[in-house]
Amino acid sequence: MIKWFAALIGFFIRGFVGAILGFFVGSLLDNLSGSGGSGSRTIFGDFGQQSVSPADFELNLLSLCSIVIKADGQVSQRELDYVRQYFLSTYGKEKANAIFRTFNEVVKKREVSPQRICNYLNQRTRYEVRLQLIHFLFGIAQSDGQVSKAEINKLRELAGYLRIGSYDFESIMAMFIKSADNAYKILEIEKTATDEEVKKAYRKMAKKYHPDRVNTQDEAIKRGAEEKFKEVQKAYEVIQKERGLT
Repeated sequence: MIKWFAALIGFFIRGFVGAILGFFVGSLLDNLSGSGGSGSRTIFGDFGQQSVSPADFELNLLSLCSIVIKADGQVSQRELDYVRQYFLSTYGKEKANAIFRTFNEVVKKREVSPQRICNYLNQRTRYEVRLQLIHFLFGIAQSDGQVSKAEINKLRELAGYLRIGSYDFESIMAMFIKSADNAYKILEIEKTATDEEVKKAYRKMAKKYHPDRVNTQDEAIKRGAEEKFKEVQKAYEVIQKERGLT
């Protein structure tokens, strides 16, 4: 775990280059202490497609978090707290506090390459994980009360790099941004869809986001799946009421 903390500290002091240097220095210390193989599991770790260590994944995840936080040109304390809560639920209070002693500082201006990070994740995670990741990043953007246009544009860019389909992106976005056609967007259909098409879309989306499809003991992942499943149910209920469906 030393290499992980060192990488985080390096990232927020010197950006991505500092993270790499910190990771290597921490790895040396890990080897000396005999703890190099240990580490906590991430809330996304159960879905790994290829071998990837928690430290590698979390370093890239934290980089994406910082990109979203900086998207509107300001660093919101609520957004920082949202990310902090993720680490609290994943690592526990003691380790999370150690990480966020540096995270409370203003994120430095040095930029990281979102495309390179997303390419790395594309090679090591399944599509379902990347959907969950976009949902998580939307949660960060929305945590200060609203999702700005700049944040939407950045999230759309990241979704493109992560090879997320446009209908899936619009569906997730509709869970955070309300509009007149919100229910239809969540079910990934047009408002002109027939009643039978609405029912078919609901069955498809309910199956896609059903918590039982999330094969993990991690409570954070389960909650995320349950939230999306509930949004699908609410969307269908709105359309049912609007059309008088039974």
